[in-house]
Amino acid sequence: MFIRYGYEISIHCENPTPLVCLLSVHEDRAGDLIAPETTFTQPPLPITTYLDMFGNKCRRLLAPAGDLTIWGDATIRDSGLPEQARLDAREVPVAELPDECLVYLMGSRYSETDRLSQAAWDMFGAVPAGWGRVQAICDFVHNHIAFDYMKARSTRTAFEAFEEKVGVCRDYAHLALTLCRCLNIPARYINGHLGDIGVPVVDPMDFSAWIEVYLDCGWVTFDPRNNIPRIGRIVVARGRDAADIPLVNSFGPHLLKGFRVWTYEVDAPPL
Repeated sequence: MFIRYGYEISIHCENPTPLVCLLSVHEDRAGDLIAPETTFTQPPLPITTYLDMFGNKCRRLLAPAGDLTIWGDATIRDSGLPEQARLDAREVPVAELPDECLVYLMGSRYSETDRLSQAAWDMFGAVPAGWGRVQAICDFVHNHIAFDYMKARSTRTAFEAFEEKVGVCRDYAHLALTLCRCLNIPARYINGHLGDIGVPVVDPMDFSAWIEVYLDCGWVTFDPRNNIPRIGRIVVARGRDAADIPLVNSFGPHLLKGFRVWTYEVDAPPL
């Protein structure tokens, strides 16, 4: 199957402001693109790209004083199959983990492993290790947090989500990855596109957040917000938590004036 995805973001800056944007599909899906992503700004601006320490594609530009619109669009090839559970996947002892996994065991800006460690072991320490224990964590987070756009807060941490029991997809992801890390299971935060293919339309289209967990079969996707297998997940960026991979990181104040995201199945690639 083929999926068209994209975004349109409009901001206002009082002064010229440097930006770093993480909005492009991750490099590991670049081979699935039908054609290179179309990206432009209005007004037109020079853009340079680089890969950050997590392998994410970053676009760097200088926003002028006034209004700026950033627009991107692409079509990607997808299997069309829902994600498969790996019920036999096992946890990897810390001593045997690849070096690059160790950073995803540590606390980070939104992941207070020190404050949630005891709760994690109390709730899940006796659950058999492996895929099932990670799924038990996601089941808990899915039921523990009430989804509410009106109560979204960009500064809410995993511990605060645990205490407040409310949030949006990033809060589900932060709490689940933190509980995994407390149990010595590497977990990382993901931003990306997730349309409503195969499920009822419930929420307005938006970027989504979920997690990936390292087990003996490699990195495995879990989604504590939706908590069911989904079709057509498109990774944009990976990091320790949301602080590592903001969609638009501005080095100066800006005002968000418009935000639109689309992700939907198309019958065939555009001509």
